[in-house]
Amino acid sequence: MMKRIEVFKESGFNDKVFKKLLVHDSPYFKVLNFNFNPGQELPVHSHDLEGQLSIVVLEGDGSFLGKDGGEIPAYPGDVLISDISEPHGIRAKSKMRVLVTIAPPI
Repeated sequence: MMKRIEVFKESGFNDKVFKKLLVHDSPYFKVLNFNFNPGQELPVHSHDLEGQLSIVVLEGDGSFLGKDGGEIPAYPGDVLISDISEPHGIRAKSKMRVLVTIAPPI
């Protein structure tokens, strides 16, 4: 079965905290949409699991955050791929929409 989710219509922005939408969850992978206003962030964290994640910037710009305060600029169309055990986070400079895929799902 195919399903279509319009993340731009399904999830907006919140002035106080970033907005999260569970797009898909299965035994194979999980897809999440995060929307950030300028200055909001998903703090650096990691998971004590085997697996990988991808973070795709759909709109806006900011930074991918890593261990020891490392930052990688993030612009529309950029994709970050990492082991899920590697510290990762996101900080928005402008309104920013990202799509995160986690496999296997946590």
